Amino acid sequence: PGAMRYYCEECKRLGIPYIYDPSQQTARATAEDLLVGIQGAALLTVNEYELSLIREKTGMAKKDILESASGLLITQADEGALLYVDGDCFDIPAVPPHHIIEPTGAGDAFRAGLMRGIELGLPWSVAGRMGSLSATYCLEQLGTQNHRFSPAEFVERYRQHFDDEGQLDILLGGNK
Repeated sequence: PGAMRYYCEECKRLGIPYIYDPSQQTARATAEDLLVGIQGAALLTVNEYELSLIREKTGMAKKDILESASGLLITQADEGALLYVDGDCFDIPAVPPHHIIEPTGAGDAFRAGLMRGIELGLPWSVAGRMGSLSATYCLEQLGTQNHRFSPAEFVERYRQHFDDEGQLDILLGGNK
């Protein structure tokens, strides 16, 4: 928790937007450590259990968190995720897996897909659904980082579940 706090403070000092993902450290972090990370974060990412720990430790309600961080992502396992940004709430459905081999790492994979969508400047709903699909790929493999897909495979599977209105063509070398 100490290193996470240090880097959050450094980002604030340097004016660098950051995503705060306390993950397993949520249980070990003090209320003060959590507040330092949450206050001013571009996005707080948690699962339902981590959110309950944060609320218990800090006394913050969800609305307080949304006043302190610019956005909030709550992953909800097979129920998908809720993404609160810019006063909107995006209900991100889970992409049904072909089979589940290992759930470990799915939350990290979700955040990776979401961050790729953010990096590409895609709408929050599309970026969130990219996260959902990335998590599903992870569920289908043994090991936290053993899932693989080509950009074409990713886009094809995304489009089996969601309409991106052609925005994911950027992953295929196309323009926005």
